[in-house]
Amino acid sequence: MKNLLLLTFTFLGLYHLQGQHTHISEHALTYPNIEGFQTLKTDLHIHTVFSDGYVWPTIRVQEALRENLDAISLTEHLEYQPHEADIPHPDRNRSYDLALAEAKEHDLLIVHGSEITRSAPMGHSNAVFISDANPLLQKNAEKAFSEAKKQNAFVFWNHPAWHAQSPTGNPILSDFQKERIKKGELHGIEVINTFDYAEEALAIALEQNLTIMGTSDIHGLISWDYDEKGSNRPITLVFAKEKSLESLQEALVEGRTVAVYNSLMIGKPEYLIPLIHSSVEINSAQYLPNTQILKVELNNNSSSALMFENQMPYTFYSSSPVFEIPAQGSYTLFIKTLKHKEAIDLKLRAIGTYVAPKKSPDVVWKISVEK
Repeated sequence: MKNLLLLTFTFLGLYHLQGQHTHISEHALTYPNIEGFQTLKTDLHIHTVFSDGYVWPTIRVQEALRENLDAISLTEHLEYQPHEADIPHPDRNRSYDLALAEAKEHDLLIVHGSEITRSAPMGHSNAVFISDANPLLQKNAEKAFSEAKKQNAFVFWNHPAWHAQSPTGNPILSDFQKERIKKGELHGIEVINTFDYAEEALAIALEQNLTIMGTSDIHGLISWDYDEKGSNRPITLVFAKEKSLESLQEALVEGRTVAVYNSLMIGKPEYLIPLIHSSVEINSAQYLPNTQILKVELNNNSSSALMFENQMPYTFYSSSPVFEIPAQGSYTLFIKTLKHKEAIDLKLRAIGTYVAPKKSPDVVWKISVEK
């Protein structure tokens, strides 16, 4: 009887805990909105067992919920199906259908997508916001891209620096890609894929006016590849008018993105600078008693550690000109203004963030000094 009661209470306790279960984990990602737009956290290059991944589509949804993502796309290879003998699925929409059903009761957008897989020079590309993956399964690559355009898809070039397609590790913008861009069939490019940042891909994005993307291209478990290594998955921050599929697609087409991988941020200045500016809040600013040393407390409300270098005419007291504000952390600056100021412009260079190859932006915060 005692053992029976113990089992009963254990079951009731587990049931109670299950009722309180939350999907959000310690690895949840947070980034602030910028003026006029909502910041959506997305990963639009993901695989499951329905192509060459190792997990079921529902796991991808659960991972995204744990990390507080706003949108994902399960972009299975249309042509490459290594698990086909074990999981035959003539309908290439099956992965999307399973993910959509899993996310039904949650605030997570599931973007319908597929990966068009070809050898160089065509390469791999993701077509997202499609309506039906099956017509994209074409022997002719040009026809596959043409079909994606018919479905009003947003298409981006995957891992252009991948050594299997470019032995030098540098992207090769082929005549095929140039033709796709000209025809309005290629709209974006990954500058961050998995662990790799290719500044040459960023150069192509800026030269060709392609949307800047960052993705995990995950095949295994997010926790294995990132969480257990103290890392976050690469994502694309998309600045949308609202959280909806329509607004998300419109923002991608317009190029309103920043690619993020831990402390690395890549984007056009009109979006990257406001993001960094919004990420750092001035908590307080006041002079130390009987000094001309201004104490400024800074808070970082993003999930990226941010490193800065002083660009002001003033120097720092008891601090290097280079400093880091931890993710979701704080840092206190002591600025030698030489005489009391009512206000100053805090001008810092955001090291490790880029608006062009090897070019980091300067960000300015206007600080009012407390009396």
